Amino acid sequence: MKGTVVTGLLGLLLLAGGFPAVARALEVIEAAISTGVVDHLPIDSVESYTVKAGKLYCFTRVMGSAGRDKVIHVWRREGQEMARIELPLRSDDFRTWSVKTLQPTWSGQWQVDVVDDAGTVLVSLPFVLQ
Repeated sequence: MKGTVVTGLLGLLLLAGGFPAVARALEVIEAAISTGVVDHLPIDSVESYTVKAGKLYCFTRVMGSAGRDKVIHVWRREGQEMARIELPLRSDDFRTWSVKTLQPTWSGQWQVDVVDDAGTVLVSLPFVLQ
């Protein structure tokens, strides 16, 4: 009898369109400020960088998307927003990055906030430009 009830419930779930979706929060698994990205991986991780009108990358690996979300990289200098870059997530385990070209006059305290669709900061990555 017990097996019949379980089988019956399974059948009802399948007829009703499958199992209910379980909402899974986005989670940043890896994050780094880097001088480059090669083969979908950061080549280094910097906390301090000498400004020479170069580029820095914000790399993130995000899980829990199922390919329907996005993250936003918000680049801030001394608390002021300098760039906001939306990055679509195309799978449940997705690596993505943004790049910021830096000017020699932009020294100071920086951070990149990785933000979800709702505006929740998932991780903040501080660094210093000298």
